[in-house]
Amino acid sequence: MKHKAITLILASTLLSACQTANNIEVIAGENTITPLHQDGERKGRYHNLYPGKKTYPTTCETNCYPPSPKLLCEKESENCQFIDDQKPVNLNTGFTVRWLGHAGFMVRTPNGQHVLFDPVKEQFDSPVDLAFRLASGFYRQPGDWLTPNELKNLSTVIYSHIHYDHFNKADIEELGNKPRYLTPLGMADNFPTGGFNISEMAWYAKTNISDLAIHALPAHHFSSRVMVPFIYEDNDKDLWNGWLLEQNGKTLFFAGDTGYSKHFTDIQQKYGDIDICLMPIASYYSEESATWYRYVHTTPEDALNASQDLNCKVMIPWGYGNSSWKMGDHTSHSALLRLLHMVDEMNAKTPLYILNEGESISL
Repeated sequence: MKHKAITLILASTLLSACQTANNIEVIAGENTITPLHQDGERKGRYHNLYPGKKTYPTTCETNCYPPSPKLLCEKESENCQFIDDQKPVNLNTGFTVRWLGHAGFMVRTPNGQHVLFDPVKEQFDSPVDLAFRLASGFYRQPGDWLTPNELKNLSTVIYSHIHYDHFNKADIEELGNKPRYLTPLGMADNFPTGGFNISEMAWYAKTNISDLAIHALPAHHFSSRVMVPFIYEDNDKDLWNGWLLEQNGKTLFFAGDTGYSKHFTDIQQKYGDIDICLMPIASYYSEESATWYRYVHTTPEDALNASQDLNCKVMIPWGYGNSSWKMGDHTSHSALLRLLHMVDEMNAKTPLYILNEGESISL
């Protein structure tokens, strides 16, 4: 039995050694930002552009989650479907957006490329997956997923950061090594080996997939990928990005996980008004540490203000939903209830389009 075990270990080692190495490039340099601490105990770790104490333009204080006839729920703000008739949004961008759930989007560009943002098919990578289930008793409902045709024609997979709810190694093998993978700086070493083509990009770096321009942009967040939450052996060793797609003069912005900061205004000043904004509205609430949660996640009112900073022609929210993890949320749809409430309270001018998981819209 001992010899058999040694043989299996050797076979596994040889198999790993025979796997095709990943092709990794780093896109940085002139006119980009690599936000690294230069000295002190945080030397070599990434940081946000606008750290420090935050003030927010708008904050809902009371009655933030009134019920809405626009949501049909199995129980109070839980397991819901958005059922309201929505005004058509005719921007003629050529982009088609399908929401897979949580932060996952499949985007078809005007010229036919298929771009995937932050795909996570089920819950977390093992063993964190099992630990989370045992500790909390909660297991995320799977969201929507790619069709066989989408998998076959996938051009690009883009990740915003390495947190488990945005990046699942198990999914990468299914997505395969045909598409090009775009990530923040430092993230490639989290990939399995298998001949994957990975481009790590600094803030404001640009690359092209045919005639599709892809810009890596700042976000206000953090990174860690550890066995025990909030014990940060690897805290901030990998960067966190937002992303901008640009084709035929039309733009689509994916914010990634982010808190509200001046980086939204910076983006608008550099790239002009944005056509389509995919904006997070959840994971901001915690009885233990509400200030910290909001520091790195946008509330619904923060997302509305950010969309105004960006001059978005339409905002599509994400983070809530039946396939969300409800981390820092009251319920699956409490964030959407708050958004619907604050749109009226703020008299927000940015048009909204609300999706249920699996739904799509051509803009």
